[in-house]
Amino acid sequence: MISWKNLDTLNVYKKFLALKGRVNIVEAMAGENGAKRVAEYSVPMACGMKYNFAAKAVDDTSLDVLQELADEHQLIAKYEELLGGAVINTGEKRLVLHQLCRGQLKGDVIADGVNKRDFYVSQQKKAADFANKVHAGEITNAAGEKFTTAVQIGIGGSDLGPRAIYLALENWAKTNDSLKMEARFISNVDPDDAAAVLKSVDIPHTLFIVVSKSGTTLETLTNESFVRDALRNAGVDPSRHMLAVTSETSPLASSSDYLEAFFMDDYIGGRYSSSSCVGAVILSLAFGPEIFARIMNGASESDKAALNPDIRQNAALLDALIGAYERNVEGYLCTAVLPYSQALCRFPAHLQQLDMESNGKSVNRFGEPVDYVTGPVIFGEPGTNGQHSFYQLLHQGTNIVPMQFVGYKDSQIGMDVDIQGSTSQKKLCANVVAQIMAFACGKDDENPNKAFAGGRPSSIIIGDSLYPESLGALLAHFENKVMFQGFIWNVNSFDQEGVQLGKLLAKRVLAHETDGALKAYADLFDI
Repeated sequence: MISWKNLDTLNVYKKFLALKGRVNIVEAMAGENGAKRVAEYSVPMACGMKYNFAAKAVDDTSLDVLQELADEHQLIAKYEELLGGAVINTGEKRLVLHQLCRGQLKGDVIADGVNKRDFYVSQQKKAADFANKVHAGEITNAAGEKFTTAVQIGIGGSDLGPRAIYLALENWAKTNDSLKMEARFISNVDPDDAAAVLKSVDIPHTLFIVVSKSGTTLETLTNESFVRDALRNAGVDPSRHMLAVTSETSPLASSSDYLEAFFMDDYIGGRYSSSSCVGAVILSLAFGPEIFARIMNGASESDKAALNPDIRQNAALLDALIGAYERNVEGYLCTAVLPYSQALCRFPAHLQQLDMESNGKSVNRFGEPVDYVTGPVIFGEPGTNGQHSFYQLLHQGTNIVPMQFVGYKDSQIGMDVDIQGSTSQKKLCANVVAQIMAFACGKDDENPNKAFAGGRPSSIIIGDSLYPESLGALLAHFENKVMFQGFIWNVNSFDQEGVQLGKLLAKRVLAHETDGALKAYADLFDI
């Protein structure tokens, strides 16, 4: 029997709080003891990656308490409930099925009289068949010419995840002769966004993918109209160039304005939707369906690994538990995501939405206020760029910010140069290693301006290189980490009511139904 409890009602909660200040990172990471921790505090991940948490403020006793918390809180059982089709999204009374898009881990899930796994597979096959026909020249523009570019029109989860994945594999695909079409993305309702993308593409040879589950998203429909005007101005029939990714009940589903429609459903939230047709259509067009399938295979490996009840063998679960310790016991507000891979340049932005939209909640899954802090603020940029930007605060600021590094032994492309005795990739790896130790151990100096206190916790995910399977595994690792943290805090990680109020007020402003300060602000912009 699953019991959904607030974190502070658990029997283990006092032990959990008693972990505060238990481990001195400076001492723990110094000398041979530090070398031993690096060797021992490492958890295998999917696709040969490792999660190393040596520079976190935990020890074996801490891990025992975190294991006790995971067991008492039934975190794996709750994950199994989710996989089995339980109503985990209590706010909207919905199932949560993004993992089902990439593997049948717990049998069939029937909802609304439909086998949902069959539904997701059928839509992925439809996307694959369509992409193959486009690549083969069986589906062309009105002049019988091949499409060369695909542009996704969407916002939030319809943009951030697919964009991050595309950028992560774009150069890999070019190197491996797997880039079938270039991809672009329009998200912001700011007209400069759409205009810039339209100026960068050959409109008569471009497919535009409108992504909106409801078919009513204001920003997306506005940008769609912007694009339709551009197509008409180019002498092109928009219905020959536009696709829809939407729900079967939306206004877009059966419209003759689209060359083809692909379907998603209410059981996959936007920030989790890269595994659905939201990602399948654009990524299959860009890279080919077989590459999208490889991404999903890596994600499925991560999903399976996340079922292990032993936190010392379950990277996503351990990552979540250590994050909860840092948030609830040590009181750290933020987490910095720092990929030492330029290909992951938009991955921190995707994780901002994934984490903050999921667990930025102050009531539990039953609508009751919680008496403890929940999700952290997520931010980040790729290294080494970030080192010359905000790392100053991370090293010497008054607030301690835990860090999540991601690094790879080898580059994606294979091009490199040896300068001053080492390659660019070795310099990149040397920097991430140096940063972990600098943050952990710091440096004494008579000059206070040059002294580093150290004690700044970090973990690192290490892989051989970034390729489709390892990217999928990384994506799913963070999705599962966020899911587990939602279970720990007893919040609903799968609704996002916080985005709705602003939308409603914006509609009032545009309808001139305003008064007070809302009207005064609108008047500043001559609305």
